[in-house]
Amino acid sequence: MAAPANATSVVDAQKRAPQEFKNAVDFLRGKAGPKIRLGILNGKRVEYFKGKTAVRTLLSPQYQKLKKVPPVKNEDEAKALMIKLLPFAFFLRTDRPVPETPIPTGQPKPLRLSPQQSFDPLAYYTWFYDGSPLYTYLGGFAMVLIMLAGVMFPLWPVKLRIGVWYLSVGVLGLVGAFMGLAVVRLVLWCVTVLTMKRAIWIFPNLFEDVGFVDSFIPGWEYDEPKKKKKSGTHAKGHTHTKKHKSGSGSASGKAAKHEREHGQGQGQGGGGADVSVSSPAPSLVLPTTTEGEGGSEGVRKRVTVEDADEE
Repeated sequence: MAAPANATSVVDAQKRAPQEFKNAVDFLRGKAGPKIRLGILNGKRVEYFKGKTAVRTLLSPQYQKLKKVPPVKNEDEAKALMIKLLPFAFFLRTDRPVPETPIPTGQPKPLRLSPQQSFDPLAYYTWFYDGSPLYTYLGGFAMVLIMLAGVMFPLWPVKLRIGVWYLSVGVLGLVGAFMGLAVVRLVLWCVTVLTMKRAIWIFPNLFEDVGFVDSFIPGWEYDEPKKKKKSGTHAKGHTHTKKHKSGSGSASGKAAKHEREHGQGQGQGGGGADVSVSSPAPSLVLPTTTEGEGGSEGVRKRVTVEDADEE
């Protein structure tokens, strides 16, 4: 669909969009939409996203379940839909220039509108649409009702006012008890730090990211610093392996020396025989020839791998 030629503002362009396009944009702008980042455009704080995250959102099962939206079956169709949505200015392509001074982590980064409004999965797009106005209207209506209910509190029935009073007192009591518990556990920790070798925390998981019940389990615990992992175990094991290998090599060397002496004795006596001495080290059979006094006879000797390498 061609871009509206006579659009004078972003709002006018958005109003000209077909209803199915608006439904798709509402989905992208909702909770299931692409990941939102914060930036600064023309001195105002804005929200922007990356193109590939929008494509991934259109291919999600949540979008496939929607009705009255443009169908998207593959990545090419998702990109084509994003191209069709660009002329209606729900979002516009923006560049993220390199700042002159480094920006701290977590701070909004500066943006500027791109002169070329095309779709690229690796590019950034800034939202100029705040979502469906229905939720805005409902939220505003709810706030008005709450304010009217508070103003008209003296006109409430007596039983209802008493119930609200007890409820508010109970909530304030819980908040006060929680704050008092935090102060007590801190005071106890300070006392145990000064009087004992190890400090004690009561309800150590009180401020941890756990469930409500797990926040009070265990009831108390010693405050022990976190120990760093030591790499000495691996080094010791490596040393032990080296010692074991050197011990095996020395044993095999002694066995090979005994074999050579025994084989030379038989060769000088003129008897040709197979000599085999078992040893715990791995061995390799190599044919060798020795010449005795009465003639030459082949004598097969079993030598270790280490001896073969030395020869």
